[in-house]
Amino acid sequence: MAGKNKEYADKYAEYAMEQMRRYGIPASVTLAQGILESSNGQSRLAQNENNHFGIKATPDWIAQGGRYGLYTDDKPNEKFCSYDSVGESFEHHSRFLKENSRYAECFKLRADDYKGWTEGIAKAGYATGGNYAATLQKIIENNGLDKYDRQVMQEMAAQGKNFGIEQNPLHGEEKAGTAEKYSFPVERKEFLFVTSAFGMRQDPMNKEKQQMHKGLDIRCKGDAVLATENGGKVVSVNNNVNSGGGKTITVEYSRPDGNKVQCTYMHLSDIVVKAGDSVNAGQRLGTSGNTGTRTTGEHLHFGVTNIYSDGTKREVDPAAYLAEIAPKGNIKQQVMYNGSDLLAKYRDNENINIDKTMNPDAWMKKLLSSEDSGVGISGCNDPIVEMAMTAFTSLMLLATQIDAKSEEEQNAAISAAMDRHRLDLTSLMPGMRTCELSIEENGKAILKADNGELKISRELTSAELSRLSAVLNNNELSEEAKRMRVTGLLNTVILSEAASRNFEQGMSQQQTQTENMKR
Repeated sequence: MAGKNKEYADKYAEYAMEQMRRYGIPASVTLAQGILESSNGQSRLAQNENNHFGIKATPDWIAQGGRYGLYTDDKPNEKFCSYDSVGESFEHHSRFLKENSRYAECFKLRADDYKGWTEGIAKAGYATGGNYAATLQKIIENNGLDKYDRQVMQEMAAQGKNFGIEQNPLHGEEKAGTAEKYSFPVERKEFLFVTSAFGMRQDPMNKEKQQMHKGLDIRCKGDAVLATENGGKVVSVNNNVNSGGGKTITVEYSRPDGNKVQCTYMHLSDIVVKAGDSVNAGQRLGTSGNTGTRTTGEHLHFGVTNIYSDGTKREVDPAAYLAEIAPKGNIKQQVMYNGSDLLAKYRDNENINIDKTMNPDAWMKKLLSSEDSGVGISGCNDPIVEMAMTAFTSLMLLATQIDAKSEEEQNAAISAAMDRHRLDLTSLMPGMRTCELSIEENGKAILKADNGELKISRELTSAELSRLSAVLNNNELSEEAKRMRVTGLLNTVILSEAASRNFEQGMSQQQTQTENMKR
């Protein structure tokens, strides 16, 4: 039996953990109940109705169009809930506990207190059989199911999240008088940082070609990607990492007029749902990643397609869709692209011509000050790393302000530099074919340059960073004076590296000659 228990747990662990994240019910308890109530998913009720928890169909369930099957339990021909998928069964089990006042005391317990939960569920009368709590505890302990509780607890603590939808308004708040909920595809406090908007753009895989970009590229780093509405259905799952979009999910939402909306998530690192699953707003579908052949770095490609009642399809700007659901879910987050909120033109149709774009300085400060940008350039306690990042951002502003670039072009350059942690300084170094400064994951500032004869790649020292910062932060210097001094400092670094290499090469040649003479 233990083997079948483990097989069940392995198969449905992610379902249970997702319910724990959403409602605070220990994953171990959900799995143990599923194992017991469905006979490891082999009962007739589980096989025929996808009902893994023995939940009976109430009059309200039937009145709302819920399907049911007739089975003998305490009495013949009792009505049991029938679901379209196992995932729907897990979700209804959580709601059954959450919405029933009999189980209210359980939700006052810690989310990893499986003993308290099993005793509370048994006391509230979930099952008529004796020793229900003890049986569940034995299943949990014999199969080590509490490891899933610990995993979710650690994950939630690391992300600073609370359990329960009602404790996390980013999953969407209920609109007065309705049960509708909405969520943005990635959870943020302030804004989504978009690195490529909907529309024509330079093909990232072929710089000489223009291409229609049919979605939003959202800056991510191992983020949970979320369903955007209640009542969604997973209509497609692609796990082929060698396809253009890599691991991909498409979720469909129906409209009262017969139209449908499909939301597509590309380049994921993992997927936790399958085709046919029902999903609700804020439910985790997978994790952002960098899979697929058409990607240049980790991000979420989020696309939206309208399917009309006559069967025609049209890819639309996801910003329009997000602007539609934001007020319904009382979602306050912006969707920022190169200093502009992409939702603004859809929110303010009557004022579509009003310029809502930030100036470059304000845009850079917004990116630096907010964790929601995902650029990872703030919040470091290492003074050397902080100095490197300060120099990087000051150089970025200096570099983007030359060549008479428009504010829109400057904002685009700032966005690109922040996204890549790489700054093109070629415009400051006219004698170089290429010159760039990058901030590595460890916070090191690396200068790379190529003059056609010599290529260098060297970490800037604390003294060099200090001199750069002193120049860049000297308010008495004009921008032109700063440019000249920065150019001089960077040239000094490059020349010193070249001299060092020549010296090392000369010493190596001398050593070789000496060894030859000895021989």
